[in-house]
Amino acid sequence: MKVTVRSNGVYSKCANILGTAVARAVKMRRIMIATAIMLELQKTQMKRDYKKKQYWVAPYLKDQEHSFFHISIPKLIFEDSIHFHNYFRMSATQLEELLTLIGPQLQKMNATRECIGPKERLALTLRSDSMISMSYQYLIGVSTTSNIIRETCKAIWNTLQPLVLPSALTETEWLDIAQNFDDVTNFTHCIGAIDGKHVTIQCPNNAGSTYYNYKQSHSIVLLGICDANYIFRFGRRSDGGIFGDSIIGRNFDSQRMNVPKPAAVEGGRILPFCLVGDEAFPLKPYLLRPYPSRIGLTLMDDIFNYRLSHARRIIENTFGILASQWRVFRKPIIAQPETAKLIVQATVCLHNWLRKEDIGKNMYVSPNMIDEESEDLNSFQPGWRRIMEYGCAFQDITNCGTNTSARNCMKIRDESRDYFCNERSVPWQCNRHK
Repeated sequence: MKVTVRSNGVYSKCANILGTAVARAVKMRRIMIATAIMLELQKTQMKRDYKKKQYWVAPYLKDQEHSFFHISIPKLIFEDSIHFHNYFRMSATQLEELLTLIGPQLQKMNATRECIGPKERLALTLRSDSMISMSYQYLIGVSTTSNIIRETCKAIWNTLQPLVLPSALTETEWLDIAQNFDDVTNFTHCIGAIDGKHVTIQCPNNAGSTYYNYKQSHSIVLLGICDANYIFRFGRRSDGGIFGDSIIGRNFDSQRMNVPKPAAVEGGRILPFCLVGDEAFPLKPYLLRPYPSRIGLTLMDDIFNYRLSHARRIIENTFGILASQWRVFRKPIIAQPETAKLIVQATVCLHNWLRKEDIGKNMYVSPNMIDEESEDLNSFQPGWRRIMEYGCAFQDITNCGTNTSARNCMKIRDESRDYFCNERSVPWQCNRHK
């Protein structure tokens, strides 16, 4: 039997399909060839652009056995305790004690090369000089130096913060602070002096206006409350200077700080326990600020302002001691914001840790570091200001709260003013009006 197949367009249809497939295959092949050429050109360009490293470790970094840490520090330990203290801001015994506390967090495992030991890491960080300077002194790469400082500051904060800067105080501890303030400054029911500083840092990458302040520089803000022994009782760093939005401000406003209830003072007046601050802070039931001079001060207003300023000088000295003892604060901090925050946190903890052991010894805080004013107001003896006269990373904050105050806040201030001008008057408070 003979079979006849009619095309009925089948052949032409198949031809069209085949032609389309061939065209698509040719197009894909061209794309693949073009892609291969582009990759080859890119590879060639990368080879041209690639600059072969001259060395794995810079030659001057290879001789670490002759670094400052290995040559000079052992001599300071055994031969010159005074210069050792000047270099580290602590004695050799205190350095070993601190190393015992944080050393386990700094220990690294040896890999391809012997790692840098905990003591060297701690020594490098405590000097608190610029990272490039420390790199040359310790014969360690700059990036490695930066990593060491960041890791060590974090270890110091994690270890010392629960010991020397607890997040909460008991009512008894507040009462002890108030009694100590009364003994030192003659300011009754003062549970601390508060202030804030802009800590100047280098301009961060892609930061915009996040860290930009009114001084036309970049900074982070440190709010601190101290006792009469120049010890920070609360310290919080933030990216803004608004007291009401800070953790400290919110906790005081919500009465979560265990502050003692108002109590009677000499003469039977009932006065609350308060912080003392300057004009940058708002007047609160728990925070006294001076009477504004723009409204015209009475004699009693001026006396109160002077008494408050006398008590508030404690926090000025505390920030001044912190800045003068740790060299990193003598100029803007050259570090990224997160590293700068860790540095600030670590130095505050170190300050408290050393100061707690220093009370009565005057090694960390010597008498000539304290700004003092004579009672007759005829002389002012600068302390830390002499050290910081060539520059400081700290800048004063401006208003960090509203200037409008509730009537009860004004009444509290007026009651305190009347008390200091009558029952608790002292002879030297009127010297400025003689």
